[in-house]
Amino acid sequence: MEELIQKVVELIRQAKRVVVFTGAGVSTESGIPDFRSPGGVWQKYNPEDFYYQKFISSEESREKYWQMSREFYEPLKNALPNAGHKAVVELEKMGKLDCVITQNIDDLHQRAGNSPERVIELHGTAISVSCLACRKKYPREEIQSWLLRGVRVPQCDVCGGILKPDTVSFGQSMPPRETEESFHRARNCDLFIVIGSSLVVQPAASIPLEARNSGAKLVIINRDPTYHDSYADVVIHGSAGEIMSKILERLQVT
Repeated sequence: MEELIQKVVELIRQAKRVVVFTGAGVSTESGIPDFRSPGGVWQKYNPEDFYYQKFISSEESREKYWQMSREFYEPLKNALPNAGHKAVVELEKMGKLDCVITQNIDDLHQRAGNSPERVIELHGTAISVSCLACRKKYPREEIQSWLLRGVRVPQCDVCGGILKPDTVSFGQSMPPRETEESFHRARNCDLFIVIGSSLVVQPAASIPLEARNSGAKLVIINRDPTYHDSYADVVIHGSAGEIMSKILERLQVT
């Protein structure tokens, strides 16, 4: 593994424009539950209950959704950035980071210290809620207080419209601006580093290949093998935080 870490260090030193792509494996190291892994959220709840069309058409579906969201929000709110997040911040401080494309919805990259304008939230954010009718925005913390007071299905206090966290649900279109920007950044970087993503959710999983096909070097750091490992220049299996910390330690040695 030490040789692989050194290879990544050299690739970063040579790179002028690094794009980092993060997935659930970075968030789980901060104690945020993974949706898909054994013991994850989707073993307790049926994801089919939360498809976007079902959410907007069924009060029963919305009630189930908010029950799940009420439970999920607490560990998300209390989570702290980990070594993986902090390593990405250091890449920005070194002037190497073009942007972070994240599948995560927890705001931890920004809380760790990355510039908000450098973070592209491909699947939205769980820290705000919007009315689907009048577009009024609410802090997620405010909605949590409603839920804890016994409100089962929150509604907009302006127009009575349906409220939904600003995350991308199953069956909902990806945000056009963020998706287009992610592919654009991938095509124009010279090093693309995947951290903590299984690379199975599309279209996000295609973004690393966009970078590779455009001439960038590709590094994948993930606990388990991914379908894209064979395309990568370097693959390291292990803890995102631990590996990124080692990479940054070596980078910072003059």
